[in-house]
Amino acid sequence: MHTNTSSRRRQFGRSSMAAALAAGVVAVGGLIAAGTVWAGPAPAPAGAAKDVGAAPARVAGQWQPTAVPVAKGDLTAVAALSDKQVWSVGYRLKSDTQLEAVALKWDGTSWKQQSTLPNGTFPQALAVRSASDIWTVGATAAHWDGTSWTTRSLDRDPAGRVTPDAVVTTSDGKAWTAGRAVPQGIKNGVPAIQAWDGTAWRRQTLPDVGKGELTSLTAVAPDDIWAAGTSFATDSTAQTALLLHWDGTSWTRVAAPAGATGEHRWLSGITALGADDIWAVGGSASTGADSPYAVHWDGKKWTDAKAPAIADGRLRAVGMAGDGTLWAVGGQGAVSVALRFDAQQRRWEQAADPGVVVRGFTTVPGSADLWTVGIAKQGDLLPAVTRFTG
Repeated sequence: MHTNTSSRRRQFGRSSMAAALAAGVVAVGGLIAAGTVWAGPAPAPAGAAKDVGAAPARVAGQWQPTAVPVAKGDLTAVAALSDKQVWSVGYRLKSDTQLEAVALKWDGTSWKQQSTLPNGTFPQALAVRSASDIWTVGATAAHWDGTSWTTRSLDRDPAGRVTPDAVVTTSDGKAWTAGRAVPQGIKNGVPAIQAWDGTAWRRQTLPDVGKGELTSLTAVAPDDIWAAGTSFATDSTAQTALLLHWDGTSWTRVAAPAGATGEHRWLSGITALGADDIWAVGGSASTGADSPYAVHWDGKKWTDAKAPAIADGRLRAVGMAGDGTLWAVGGQGAVSVALRFDAQQRRWEQAADPGVVVRGFTTVPGSADLWTVGIAKQGDLLPAVTRFTG
């Protein structure tokens, strides 16, 4: 795997349709997405929000598809406050070359379109502090105050155009976003983090870790924040997992476990269960297809965790459900995967297939339920949502 290959591995999890349009990479009659050309579908209706029907009967232990009010497009992120307050962001395809960014809300019965985001936002990640305090980031950042969305431009970075992949909020009212600053091609990007101080986004000073990117964030407290991602491969070194920590004063790099010679590793999701109990997940590859990869922080060091060898089973996100079960989800192409952590055996085990090309994932506070969003495995840019009832 070379440096530019590592970028493509990560980009599968983003909305490549939106990324292509944002970068001006549009083919007549088709959209470039993760190395695949999708034929341009007929424009979907861009009408007002509507109820798309009641949820199907809940079946414990299974993933179930749930209808959404977007006929063509992509859903990229999801976050929950409760079993009756879940939000998702993504895109409606209005024409071969035009997208409309939308926010959807689950009210406990059905998904409805809550609002339309400002033009050019291209949302990729979502953080919900309350129903009137929501952040999304993508080409830029936008904030929902309960009534409307307001664009909040990111700080200029001398390393290049900032492209965030993650956002998290903290109890002191701040928001943090992480991604990469890209001077030219994405393979030349460097990790980037910015913080919202209540007035503006401010660029953070990071240790020099070379070329790479950050894809996820988690916060234990305002002075205990972790960012995870990838240090790109070089001519002499493999791609490695990248972990940065904020202690309230500065960001430092914390060593990730070393892989075998020639093994490439990367991280795409991270969650904090406590200051001494943090999980990060992603993928690894030496020969052949990608496999799931997971590491754990015990307050002193990061260690590898045993995961099943599932071809194309790279992991994208991780979180703990309300019943105490730890989950990780991901996949590539036609492969989607969900893993459940067996605390007694101290290993990850394969669980029921989410059945969707996973872009986003969330647990639900106070519930054993889970949500995944993305696109359907079959069809042409069909937004898909599945719900797991614990």
